Amino acid sequence: MHSSASRTLAEVLADSGLAAVDARILLGHVMGRDRAWLAAHAGDVIDGDVRVRFETLARMRRDGEPVAYLIGRREFYGLDLEVGRGVLIPRPETETAVEVALLHLPPDEERSVLDLGTGSGAIALALASQRPRAGIVATDVSPAALAIAARNAQRLGLSRVRFVCSDWWSALHGERFDVIVSNPPYVASGDPHLREGDLRFEPALALDGGAAGLAAIDAIVSGAASHLKPPGMLVIEHGFDQAEAIGARFAAAGFRDVIGTRDLAGIIRVTAGRVAG
Repeated sequence: MHSSASRTLAEVLADSGLAAVDARILLGHVMGRDRAWLAAHAGDVIDGDVRVRFETLARMRRDGEPVAYLIGRREFYGLDLEVGRGVLIPRPETETAVEVALLHLPPDEERSVLDLGTGSGAIALALASQRPRAGIVATDVSPAALAIAARNAQRLGLSRVRFVCSDWWSALHGERFDVIVSNPPYVASGDPHLREGDLRFEPALALDGGAAGLAAIDAIVSGAASHLKPPGMLVIEHGFDQAEAIGARFAAAGFRDVIGTRDLAGIIRVTAGRVAG
């Protein structure tokens, strides 16, 4: 038997009070080991210092801190991204926006791309990894977010991304692109989800889209045509119940070939349209 002071890996995980997947991620992070290693060494006694560091993270997770912030990492489109409290945690549904944008970026041709509100750089860097000939500009109003995004680009060796501090179109006068893509804030200010779960810890600037959740989207759609090279595409991720409203905004702004794309859950989460020539 183990003494009260010595605990096995399996015991520490079981007693953490966390969902099993979260517990394994946090312990793997502390120990520098992957899930397979943890499974193979479930009976190993955990070093006291490791146990203390794990239990500190476990307590923070029980208090609601997102796992991604606790380990400083999130996987997105096959890329290992640094994340922190200054940026939105990249989510799987945003990969749908990447897929839609890639459809309009031929792999063997140079194209110009703008990622509005880049955060951690997730969309811009995913596109850069798949389309090395594309020239990409990634903007954010937050210098802290841009610093994280730039570090991600450097670490991943994705050098054809230029980072610009801009409040939507403010620093992009005269610049035009073949594809503009954005995952803007689209949660309504009064939505109770902003006060629940991981969202409590994420930057409100990246989530709060105003009274109806459409303020940022309105700013993007209204300014996009003057920053697109005909027949360029605008691609926007939005909320699960916003497709109809956003499709109408695209049409009112003169976009054609407007189409909504469903995510893996079957929900229309991305709307795209082509600027009139």
